[in-house]
Amino acid sequence: MAERRVYVRGARGALGRCVADAVRALDDVSVTVADVSPADGETAPDGCFDTIVDVGIGDHDALGRRGESVTAATAGLLADVATTGADHVVVLSSAMVYGALANNPVPLTEAAVLRPNPSFVYARQLASAEEAVESWRAAQPGRRVATLRPAIPIAAEGTSSLARALTAGFGLVFGEADPDAQFVHHDDVASAVALAVERRLDGVYNVAPDGSVPGDRVRALSGQRFRVPLPGRLADVVSSLRWRFQRGPIPPGLRPYTRTTWVIANDKLRGEGWAPTVTNEQAFVEGTEAKWWTMVTPKRRQELALGGLVVLIGAAVTAGAITARRWWLRRPG
Repeated sequence: MAERRVYVRGARGALGRCVADAVRALDDVSVTVADVSPADGETAPDGCFDTIVDVGIGDHDALGRRGESVTAATAGLLADVATTGADHVVVLSSAMVYGALANNPVPLTEAAVLRPNPSFVYARQLASAEEAVESWRAAQPGRRVATLRPAIPIAAEGTSSLARALTAGFGLVFGEADPDAQFVHHDDVASAVALAVERRLDGVYNVAPDGSVPGDRVRALSGQRFRVPLPGRLADVVSSLRWRFQRGPIPPGLRPYTRTTWVIANDKLRGEGWAPTVTNEQAFVEGTEAKWWTMVTPKRRQELALGGLVVLIGAAVTAGAITARRWWLRRPG
């Protein structure tokens, strides 16, 4: 088999580096990696490529650090595709394009209609980016596009601002239960990208561990302090004011995603041979600064509590014995 040339663009953060490493590990593949940004005036490398992998469009934190929009990044991607002559594109998007709506099916499959919440610009632009790349694919026979929609990517070296915001949004509204959440490890996202490159996948694929984590469990794992929940409208106002004055982590448009379940299914990608290696809980704990006691099992907590009680009783008995002895030594005659 002739060696295939793959161009990985937008590898500017922890997720991008992880993806680049996974693609490099493939057999019979020559990989070129670049941190491409329209702001820097960078262009695709010379020569022809078989596949272009774009990580930057779906990397929310990397886009924010560079001050780029999804729209500009998509235009750069399509320009590079035209320059290199690639006929296969792998795009990293996000499950947020499905939207966080009360009537969402649980779990969401790739057949679900895209309904990104209008208030969250990032999700809206991702849906438009997917449409633009799909238009490129449909314009000429033989073109292939693998669109990957991961849950919130997270890892120790790449703590996600979206994960922090999602967690901060739980437990704010009186009378509302926190929705289930999903977190996918960077390594599992990278292996999904590598599989898409290796098998030249064509179509849309969700990327997430099996199942989800209950919202109250996410709060417990985060070590979040207790907060008095507020009525819905008041909670929105307080959250908006905190964001406006740079005292809060929740962008206004993201709030619906902290209140409504948007859990995705991974059956289609599993059918291609992919399998997650890190659970939702493990990914969340590794990618956040969780307090040590949040990772203790209920049984172990009980043991620690009993142990602490024994220590307290022992300390009390010892203190009583010392006091009694001192009294005995000081008594008259």
